[in-house]
Amino acid sequence: MAKVLTLDEVDLEGRTVLVRVDINSPLDPINNVFLDDTRIRRIIPTLNKLTKSKVVLLAHQSRPGKKDFTSTLGHSRELGRLLGRNVKWVDDIYGKKALTAIENMEDGDLLMLNNVRMDEGEMTTKGDFVAMSETMMVQNLSMIADAFVNDAFACAHRSSPSIVGFTNVLPCVAGELMNYELSKLGQALENPKRPCIAVLGGIKVGDSVVVADNMLRGGISDHIWVTGGVANLFLHLSGIDLGELNVNFLKNEIKEKWDETVAIASALLKDFPECIIMPSDVALNITGNRVDHPLKDLPIEAPIFDLGITSIQSLSKAIKSAGTIILNGPAGVFEVSDFALGTIEMLNACAESEGYAVMGGGHTATLVSQRGLADKMGHVSTGGGASLELLAGRTLPGLASLEESAKQFRFSISKPLDHQ
Repeated sequence: MAKVLTLDEVDLEGRTVLVRVDINSPLDPINNVFLDDTRIRRIIPTLNKLTKSKVVLLAHQSRPGKKDFTSTLGHSRELGRLLGRNVKWVDDIYGKKALTAIENMEDGDLLMLNNVRMDEGEMTTKGDFVAMSETMMVQNLSMIADAFVNDAFACAHRSSPSIVGFTNVLPCVAGELMNYELSKLGQALENPKRPCIAVLGGIKVGDSVVVADNMLRGGISDHIWVTGGVANLFLHLSGIDLGELNVNFLKNEIKEKWDETVAIASALLKDFPECIIMPSDVALNITGNRVDHPLKDLPIEAPIFDLGITSIQSLSKAIKSAGTIILNGPAGVFEVSDFALGTIEMLNACAESEGYAVMGGGHTATLVSQRGLADKMGHVSTGGGASLELLAGRTLPGLASLEESAKQFRFSISKPLDHQ
């Protein structure tokens, strides 16, 4: 995939290294206790390769205005617990307190800065790599650092100073998690074992339609199996009357991208009619009860909450016989137990399949983790939006930054770092 510098290619011993990570984690709304520390655990391999460096961690938690928007103090403590090492923390990002703390570091030290999204420039700066490099965060931190390591794959689709601002001012290196994600997703995208199917669901319908378009037109997938809101859109466009309630729900979810999404999906139905596999039955929520109906029974003015039993069985069979499975999004409203069947059976089939099963991030990754199936999958991505963007064939700013920096700063592990 991408031509980026990796930690195996550079000599960072004794250097001050900025490491951007994504350890944005679900927190208990009452006491801010971590409900899932998966993302924190996933950055440990990178930190283990930098034990002879001065490591300065840049991270975020949520975004301004949300209830779980907090400092990174708890993250530093949790990381320290998992590592069995002291992780220092400073209530600053790039001001005097932060710079002083960095200057006082010794080789092997770990220091976490405060939530980078508490900086206005991180949230509001727009423009190219140069514009990002002119922010105070990048200007101040680059003066006392020797290299920048991007290990925040889940943020790779974001263009912000802490992700792409160091492109032209410091050697930028892919961390272990970033490199691992690119390798595993690349395995599914570049040379998939056949047959290759994509199972696309959830409510990010517009994004999933673009993924389907990229996979079919690029010859990546042999078939696209649609579930959830994605299935409802394709059923609607193929002439199935879902009822005003379900169509209006779709329009409210897709919003201003409705016309664009409909145009792409309609073209796919025209150009690849045999490749898009839609449900043959659905599960309706009728006064709180699950009621399965074949498509011929529609419309019934009740919300569609899951695949029907027949469709679940067909999808499970297809998954188990596939060489590669790329899955993103639940099959229905899994939060309601009566309508979790499609999602549960879909994930069970992936776990039982001998094929290479790649799970997108976000809800999909959380569900896989909750059900204890992660070890049975080929790859469970840490990136929700980033995974979707990559699968859709879009350029990830974080990845483009690493590629551009690699062109400018060519140094090997056997040579001293030189970025002057």
